Amino acid sequence: MRYLVLALCLAAGAAQAENGTDPEWPCVQRKQPNLSLGQMWSGPEPDEAARDLARTPGIAALADRLEQRRLPLAEAEAEIAEFAKTADNQQLTALVVAIFDRIEPHRAALIAGIARYGHKQVDLAQRIQDHRAKMEEMQKAEAPDFDAIDAEEERLDWDMRIFQDRQQALTYVCETPVILEQRVFALARAIAAGLQ
Repeated sequence: MRYLVLALCLAAGAAQAENGTDPEWPCVQRKQPNLSLGQMWSGPEPDEAARDLARTPGIAALADRLEQRRLPLAEAEAEIAEFAKTADNQQLTALVVAIFDRIEPHRAALIAGIARYGHKQVDLAQRIQDHRAKMEEMQKAEAPDFDAIDAEEERLDWDMRIFQDRQQALTYVCETPVILEQRVFALARAIAAGLQ
């Protein structure tokens, strides 16, 4: 039974990898290592003055607050609407730049971490296959060492448990970059609504 579960997990991983361009990418979501501001923002193109303005204490502090996922989106949108009442288009553009510059590096680091996580799963799956092959060899011996077979089976069980736990955590881990992407898009849309 446990071998069937492992086979299903490996097959699911392979099916997931087919959806992206990276065959070792473990997520259902397509791998998008980096985003561009143009994908999120339909307002004025940020110039150097807007980028400088994005680093000013007032806009930087607001961006720090708005990018926090623990701040509900409705509250973030209300804060943006309040800011937009007194802000010009350049300040609004600077705010979206500041938010993007905070979220995108974090998202890119998550993508890199997920790729490493996927590689570890591939390595662990190979180790599980090696345990199975070794057990089969040990069982075929003329005088099988049942204590050694039991010890190998314990190692196999342990690695399978780790593999399955990681597979379950992978769903949440893979959704995190998408959540960040959706947050940038929603905040950029709220900021664009304040443009004059």
